[in-house]
Amino acid sequence: MPRIAGIDIPAEKRVVVALTYAYGIGKALSQRILKDLQIDENVRAKNLHDDQLSMLNAYIEKNFTVEGQLRRQEMQNVARLKSINCYRGIRHKVGLPVRGQRTKTNARTRKGRKKTVAGKKGVKELG
Repeated sequence: MPRIAGIDIPAEKRVVVALTYAYGIGKALSQRILKDLQIDENVRAKNLHDDQLSMLNAYIEKNFTVEGQLRRQEMQNVARLKSINCYRGIRHKVGLPVRGQRTKTNARTRKGRKKTVAGKKGVKELG
Protein backbone atom coordinates (compact mmCIF):
# COMPACT_ATOMS: atom_id res chain seq x y z
CA MET A 1 0.00 0.00 0.00
CA PRO A 2 1.41 3.41 -0.94
CA ARG A 3 1.72 5.92 1.89
CA ILE A 4 0.67 9.52 1.26
CA ALA A 5 0.12 12.31 3.80
CA GLY A 6 0.81 9.92 6.67
CA ILE A 7 -1.84 7.33 5.76
CA ASP A 8 -1.89 4.15 3.69
CA ILE A 9 -4.02 4.66 0.61
CA PRO A 10 -5.74 1.64 -0.98
CA ALA A 11 -3.53 0.13 -3.69
CA GLU A 12 -6.29 -1.29 -5.91
CA LYS A 13 -8.19 1.98 -6.38
CA ARG A 14 -7.55 4.66 -8.97
CA VAL A 15 -5.23 7.31 -7.59
CA VAL A 16 -7.89 10.06 -7.91
CA VAL A 17 -10.15 8.08 -5.55
CA ALA A 18 -7.35 6.79 -3.31
CA LEU A 19 -6.21 10.34 -2.47
CA THR A 20 -9.65 11.10 -1.02
CA TYR A 21 -8.92 8.66 1.82
CA ALA A 22 -6.77 11.41 3.35
CA TYR A 23 -8.78 13.68 5.66
CA GLY A 24 -9.07 17.10 4.02
CA ILE A 25 -8.75 15.92 0.40
CA GLY A 26 -11.95 15.56 -1.57
CA LYS A 27 -12.52 14.52 -5.16
CA ALA A 28 -12.16 18.02 -6.67
CA LEU A 29 -8.95 18.72 -4.76
CA SER A 30 -7.60 15.29 -5.69
CA GLN A 31 -8.24 16.00 -9.37
CA ARG A 32 -6.54 19.40 -9.11
CA ILE A 33 -3.46 17.93 -7.40
CA LEU A 34 -3.07 15.26 -10.08
CA LYS A 35 -3.57 17.81 -12.86
CA ASP A 36 -0.91 20.11 -11.37
CA LEU A 37 1.56 17.22 -11.07
CA GLN A 38 0.60 15.83 -14.50
CA ILE A 39 -0.25 12.37 -13.19
CA ASP A 40 -2.95 10.36 -14.95
CA GLU A 41 -6.12 10.01 -12.82
CA ASN A 42 -6.83 6.50 -14.08
CA VAL A 43 -3.57 4.96 -12.85
CA ARG A 44 -4.00 2.53 -9.94
CA ALA A 45 -2.28 3.60 -6.73
CA LYS A 46 -0.11 0.46 -6.73
CA ASN A 47 1.25 1.39 -10.18
CA LEU A 48 2.59 4.79 -9.10
CA HIS A 49 6.37 5.11 -9.32
CA ASP A 50 8.42 6.09 -6.27
CA ASP A 51 9.24 9.49 -7.76
CA GLN A 52 5.51 10.15 -8.36
CA LEU A 53 4.71 9.19 -4.77
CA SER A 54 7.42 11.49 -3.42
CA MET A 55 6.17 14.33 -5.67
CA LEU A 56 2.62 13.80 -4.38
CA ASN A 57 3.78 13.75 -0.76
CA ALA A 58 5.89 16.89 -1.14
CA TYR A 59 3.17 18.80 -3.03
CA ILE A 60 0.43 17.93 -0.52
CA GLU A 61 2.64 18.70 2.47
CA LYS A 62 3.72 22.05 1.03
CA ASN A 63 0.34 23.34 -0.19
CA PHE A 64 -2.39 21.82 2.01
CA THR A 65 -3.30 21.16 5.62
CA VAL A 66 -4.45 17.55 5.89
CA GLU A 67 -4.98 14.71 8.36
CA GLY A 68 -3.91 15.25 12.00
CA GLN A 69 -2.90 18.87 11.58
CA LEU A 70 -6.29 19.75 10.05
CA ARG A 71 -8.20 17.88 12.77
CA ARG A 72 -6.15 19.66 15.45
CA GLN A 73 -6.81 23.03 13.80
CA GLU A 74 -10.57 22.41 13.71
CA MET A 75 -10.61 21.33 17.38
CA GLN A 76 -8.69 24.47 18.35
CA ASN A 77 -11.16 26.65 16.44
CA VAL A 78 -14.13 25.12 18.30
CA ALA A 79 -12.28 25.37 21.64
CA ARG A 80 -11.62 29.07 20.96
CA LEU A 81 -15.32 29.67 20.29
CA LYS A 82 -16.20 27.89 23.55
CA SER A 83 -13.63 29.81 25.59
CA ILE A 84 -14.81 33.26 24.47
CA ASN A 85 -18.43 32.27 25.15
CA CYS A 86 -19.75 33.49 21.83
CA TYR A 87 -23.14 32.29 20.58
CA ARG A 88 -21.63 29.53 18.43
CA GLY A 89 -19.38 28.43 21.27
CA ILE A 90 -22.32 28.15 23.67
CA ARG A 91 -24.24 26.06 21.12
CA HIS A 92 -21.22 23.75 20.81
CA LYS A 93 -21.03 23.40 24.62
CA VAL A 94 -24.71 22.63 25.04
CA GLY A 95 -24.82 20.27 22.05
CA LEU A 96 -27.39 22.15 20.00
CA PRO A 97 -27.30 23.01 16.28
CA VAL A 98 -24.76 25.75 15.61
CA ARG A 99 -25.81 27.12 12.25
CA GLY A 100 -29.26 28.49 12.93
CA GLN A 101 -31.39 25.39 12.39
CA ARG A 102 -34.72 25.08 14.19
CA THR A 103 -34.87 23.04 17.39
CA LYS A 104 -38.58 22.92 18.21
CA THR A 105 -38.82 19.92 15.92
CA ASN A 106 -36.01 17.96 14.32
CA ALA A 107 -32.39 18.56 15.50
CA ARG A 108 -32.38 15.00 16.89
CA THR A 109 -28.83 14.37 15.68
CA ARG A 110 -27.41 17.12 17.88
CA LYS A 111 -29.85 16.80 20.78
CA GLY A 112 -29.74 13.00 21.06
CA ARG A 113 -32.63 10.64 21.69
CA LYS A 114 -35.97 12.04 22.82
CA LYS A 115 -36.26 12.59 26.58
CA THR A 116 -39.83 11.92 27.63
CA VAL A 117 -41.25 14.41 30.13
CA ALA A 118 -44.28 13.52 32.28
CA GLY A 119 -47.45 15.21 31.04
CA LYS A 120 -49.55 17.66 33.06
CA LYS A 121 -52.53 16.31 34.98
CA GLY A 122 -55.89 16.93 33.41
CA VAL A 123 -58.75 18.92 35.01
CA LYS A 124 -60.79 15.73 35.69
CA GLU A 125 -57.94 14.11 37.66
CA LEU A 126 -57.59 17.11 40.02
CA GLY A 127 -61.17 17.04 41.34
